[in-house]
Amino acid sequence: MTIRRDLRGYGRNRPTIIWPNGARVAVSLAVNFEEGGERSIEDGDAENEPFGEVISVQPPGIRDLVQEQVFDYGMRAGLWRFLDALEARRFGATFMMCGRTVERVPDLARAVTDAGHEPAVHGWRWVAHSRYTDPQTEKADIIRTRDTIAAATQVKPVGFMSRGGQSAWTRSLLAELGFAYDSNALNDDLPYWDVLDTGQRMLVLPYGFDTNDMKFFHPNGFVEPDQFSRYVGAALDVLAEEAAAGRSSMLSVGFHLRICGRPARFAAVQAILRKLAAMGDSIWVARRTEIAAHFRKMHPMDT
Repeated sequence: MTIRRDLRGYGRNRPTIIWPNGARVAVSLAVNFEEGGERSIEDGDAENEPFGEVISVQPPGIRDLVQEQVFDYGMRAGLWRFLDALEARRFGATFMMCGRTVERVPDLARAVTDAGHEPAVHGWRWVAHSRYTDPQTEKADIIRTRDTIAAATQVKPVGFMSRGGQSAWTRSLLAELGFAYDSNALNDDLPYWDVLDTGQRMLVLPYGFDTNDMKFFHPNGFVEPDQFSRYVGAALDVLAEEAAAGRSSMLSVGFHLRICGRPARFAAVQAILRKLAAMGDSIWVARRTEIAAHFRKMHPMDT
């Protein structure tokens, strides 16, 4: 399989998409449900996940309890903050679920879907799918994750996004398995159809690393909560201005239970939700499966 770069995309001939409530801007709230799926000596890995609240001081091969507990916080406390805040605003979100996480806490995964949110496949473990060296193993893990989520939540996930990059076969496997959309893309402001060299087509819903709380863990990223909320607000303002001129778009806002689930950083979540509520019907806050279904209806793959 060959992954071809496309530097042109839609160009100036962008499709006009009016979302179901009449808005031109769709907003996806994506909450990562991956704690317990990260690399750890505790779970049989050769190394611990190095990416966390602080730099790990454990040498290779030594279990890192500090890192585990940073992740544990997301499930123990952060999850409930998010569910309560989303319920208060009546916003639906897409929860990107690692299969290993769901296997450990199926009741928490069920609490997410019982609250009306969408589950999506986020890989069996919180690792990049580019690490797969053969399509058979990757396919088995995608199916395993999908089925584990479905068994726990009673909702079959139809969307996918892995950590980091995909393998050369990921998107083809998703098409073969009947997934409705893939979110491993950072290259547009609208969904688009990707034509694979196998002849398959896959609907792609772009994601964003800039409007994402992971930047609190980057040295060149956010520090104060209002830096994140103001950044997201600026993106919304620009897209709203463009919408007034007739341009359609989609914006993803990414959250992590262990990051913005912390009290200080949760202030950014609250500010973002207030901003979205204040914008009313000038935007459409929706689950990714709803965005994919409407885009497919408005811009089918044979056009």
